[in-house]
Amino acid sequence: MVDFKKLSDCIDKKQKEFIERLRHAVEIPSVSAEADHRNDIFRMIDWTQHELESLGAKCEQIKNGKQEMPDGTVLDLPPVLFATLGNDKSKKTLCIYGHLDVQPAALSDGWDTDPFKLIEKDGKLFGRGSTDDKGPVMAWINAIQTLQEMKVEIPINIKFVLEGMEESGSVGLDDILIKHKDTFLSDVEFTCISDSYWLGKSKPCLAYGLRGLCYYCIEIAVCQQDLHSGVFGGTVHEGMSDLCWLMSQLIDADGTIKIEGINEQVAPVTDEEIELYKKIDFNIDDYRNDLKAHKLVSDDKVKILMNRWRFPSLSIHGIEGAFAGPGAKTVIPAKVIGKFSLRIVPNMEPKAVDKCVTDYLNKLWSQRKSPNQFKVYPTKGSRPWLADYKNPHYQAGAKAIETVFGTEPDYICEGGSIPVTLTFQELTQKNVMLLPIGACDDMAHSQNEKINITNYMDGTKVLAVYLMELGNCSS
Repeated sequence: MVDFKKLSDCIDKKQKEFIERLRHAVEIPSVSAEADHRNDIFRMIDWTQHELESLGAKCEQIKNGKQEMPDGTVLDLPPVLFATLGNDKSKKTLCIYGHLDVQPAALSDGWDTDPFKLIEKDGKLFGRGSTDDKGPVMAWINAIQTLQEMKVEIPINIKFVLEGMEESGSVGLDDILIKHKDTFLSDVEFTCISDSYWLGKSKPCLAYGLRGLCYYCIEIAVCQQDLHSGVFGGTVHEGMSDLCWLMSQLIDADGTIKIEGINEQVAPVTDEEIELYKKIDFNIDDYRNDLKAHKLVSDDKVKILMNRWRFPSLSIHGIEGAFAGPGAKTVIPAKVIGKFSLRIVPNMEPKAVDKCVTDYLNKLWSQRKSPNQFKVYPTKGSRPWLADYKNPHYQAGAKAIETVFGTEPDYICEGGSIPVTLTFQELTQKNVMLLPIGACDDMAHSQNEKINITNYMDGTKVLAVYLMELGNCSS
């Protein structure tokens, strides 16, 4: 096992070099949602391949077909980068997943600094992708480089799967992974993903569960074109009134989902789970203050955490076709589309949820007795993911965190969805672990995204120790 003090000192001495690596990554504007930046994703993948090859990794870019954009433009999808470091049949193999694309960002969005320049201020590194997910990917490279320069033999083989379309739905990734199930993924014993965040700002954690997502549209058509409310108001059945009435029947003020049959699908909560939630380091007042929320749905820590991770939630996202600009516009929309989603949990399946949602809304529509045209339809669905946090793989992650931070991690779930997590678990039939290094206030997807220098550097140390711990880990 590596001497941790020497490892820690070595990483600390490389702080400037490691920040420069992240700076180079952040300053490539690899925005997957914008056609103008598609070439930047290719450039980001090429640059990362060079970084991995400098460590001795063998890399291959897997072609990923074409993508039609909303305006009809057809673009090449960026390839998925496969990399292999080590091919010792006597060693187990770790698969590391990460993504190299980022969310759109511009100074005009409200950033304090250029989002595609890494700016160091007050111990923080600001820039798009600094924490989601370029910072963690660079931390993996930093960790491997450090161990190599210390002449420490890494006790496992390492494989990377790095994509450039995660922020746009991971287009094509599942097909590529399925195609390579019996080749590239065939010897994978563990999968680790660092694309999530600590629950708080000071205590590290390991995540073992994610909610799935089911997204829906309610479409109501009134007439051929928008109408003047002064001329036509009172003569037609208005679609916005229908839609607002329907959407008001989805959820109560306290967050209770009113759709019949939804809560019956949820896996029963065990006493063991409740005890695990009680132990989690979570301050409910700090959480509310960070959100600048007037009040939460409960003052009970366990209830709030379970509402975030363990139980389904319903969110209404918006209405397409209605006037949403500043000022007043006296219009009756010809067609409106209401959008909402359900975050789903074990044992919920998207198809069963879809049936409950459509049956419920069709029943409501029959009660409304409106002559307008109505339809409800799902647009996407992903299943929840749950791993065994008692698996030796998680013990290796926990030991790494204890070594670096001197404390046991909290075991948490996440309310969001990372569908590829379930894909890796099902294809490899092996344990998958989420090992975050960023803090809860990193503001991924938002203005002024950042990663703390301490999280970046200590995260590099955790990943390095974790690689060594896996040498003694049974799958």
